[in-house]
Amino acid sequence: MGKLAYGFTASLDGFIAGPGHDMSFLGDVPPSDPDPAADPQLEKLAAAVGVIISGRAGYDAARAQAGERDELTSEAYGGKWSGTEIILTHRPEELAGDPSVLALDIDVREAIRRAQEIAGEKDVQIISADIARQAIEHGLVDELQVWTAPVFLGDGTRIFAVPGGRRVRWEPAGTIGTDPQTCGRLYRPRHD
Repeated sequence: MGKLAYGFTASLDGFIAGPGHDMSFLGDVPPSDPDPAADPQLEKLAAAVGVIISGRAGYDAARAQAGERDELTSEAYGGKWSGTEIILTHRPEELAGDPSVLALDIDVREAIRRAQEIAGEKDVQIISADIARQAIEHGLVDELQVWTAPVFLGDGTRIFAVPGGRRVRWEPAGTIGTDPQTCGRLYRPRHD
């Protein structure tokens, strides 16, 4: 079985999406290759993931913004990824006409169990802050995969939000890529 990762690009002030799930800030991330769509790192990252778990709000926003997003941000891993995308929603019947997703109304633990079963030896990646928060609360996330966009958004979807706060400790576990301008950071749960 592969790992369960929460992977995201965040603004410097800690948002993974702007207001209304706006993802246009991803255009502020410097490319690691002059042609971002040809980035070999992107292909390697995409190949490791068998299942993506996302939420309904993000799904709806992606559909609504489809005409505004560029080639790199309109699809997972710039279109280089293929696999199963699970959308957690309380109204799965509304997505029955979209053959590109598996819409489920189940709790996060069952969603992760099913995703790992489908993914086999590949990784499962969560791309929803709320679903990631729930998985973190249950101690299920094996790794954070963090990229940073050099921009402040001021509002939007936080990386991790718990009313009243909650401290969750992580320890550095390496980098993704070698270019200091574009590399991602890996973190693993700290158990102490």
